[in-house]
Amino acid sequence: MDIAALVLWLLTAVGGFVLLGVWVANGGVRDRGASHLPPPVLFGHFLLAAAGLVLWIVYVAGDSKPVAWTAFGFLVPVALLGLTMFARWIPVYRERSAAVDPVNTALPAERNFPVSVVLGHGLLAVTTLVLVLIAAIQA
Repeated sequence: MDIAALVLWLLTAVGGFVLLGVWVANGGVRDRGASHLPPPVLFGHFLLAAAGLVLWIVYVAGDSKPVAWTAFGFLVPVALLGLTMFARWIPVYRERSAAVDPVNTALPAERNFPVSVVLGHGLLAVTTLVLVLIAAIQA
């Protein structure tokens, strides 16, 4: 269970890196007005998830129950921030089909997110959360 959670966490991180890269490459950091994803929320999500992943690797290597629960504790705010960003991304996704004048309208960077990556990242994240919880209980 520990290794399965680790593998899923790593796959989730890959999806998160892709989304972060798309957001940054399309001006998300510079785009203060158009983006619906505030940089502190996005980068907080990223940093907490990375810290939790490091803790989970420490847990897998050393089998310490308190470290497993601490890693899970990091995942709770990561999940809440992820749900917040998903809720803020949905209107942007729905507006993709609307006719927009790209010259006179600032488009949010997250408009370029691949839907399959967003959904895959979310599904893997939920599965990771559940597996980490089960593994922490069994530790």
